[in-house]
Amino acid sequence: MLVLYLAALALLAVGSLGLFGSERDPLAAVFLIPLGLPWNLFIDRLPEASHPWLAGAAPLLNILLLAAACRLRRAGFAARRGGKSGA
Repeated sequence: MLVLYLAALALLAVGSLGLFGSERDPLAAVFLIPLGLPWNLFIDRLPEASHPWLAGAAPLLNILLLAAACRLRRAGFAARRGGKSGA
């Protein structure tokens, strides 16, 4: 997921800033929006000046939640096995 996020951020930078000789594209964030769901749906309730920053940071929240869930699951399996990691 982190690789997808970094690729989407790179495409956003290239498309919105016109890097590498490309034309500016108003739809440059189209790959970043699905990675930030469902948090992107709540951005409208916040000040408009923060929308681009929050839309870019929303996928990070999903990455952190997935990492926490994986760690909790791994800790639960280790506790059931008597503390052995099995890896």
